[in-house]
Amino acid sequence: MKKLLFLIVALIAGLAAGGGTAYAMVKMLGIGGAPKQEAKAEEKEEPAKFVPTGKILVPLVFADGHLAGYASMDVQLQVDEAKADFVNQRMPLLLHAINMRTYRTPMAAGPDGMLPDLEGFRKLVDAAANEAFGPKIVRKIAVTGANPA
Repeated sequence: MKKLLFLIVALIAGLAAGGGTAYAMVKMLGIGGAPKQEAKAEEKEEPAKFVPTGKILVPLVFADGHLAGYASMDVQLQVDEAKADFVNQRMPLLLHAINMRTYRTPMAAGPDGMLPDLEGFRKLVDAAANEAFGPKIVRKIAVTGANPA
């Protein structure tokens, strides 16, 4: 009888400890509420518009600082429709910020250095856009073309 009572008490204690731990993790990590919050955030998004930057002439620099050549990049920025005019007006500031970063960022890839590192360039444009327009103005950056110049 003692063994049976001990097993039942141990089972109840284990369930209570496991349930309490699970409840604490859900509260601490916020598991369970995230999909509802994401759905609400998606509903509130304004319509987006892609704003072209025009052709950007980019120096392709090796990691040691030597110039490999130049590339012409086409970039489009996804912004809210309401902020498209703001972005168009401040486009020269973005182009200046890109120019000030590209000459010291190694973006040359390939054996001869004539292949641009597109992911590195996209991150560079993202940092320049945050400087020129402020944070959370540009949603996404699309590099639509890269040609040797």
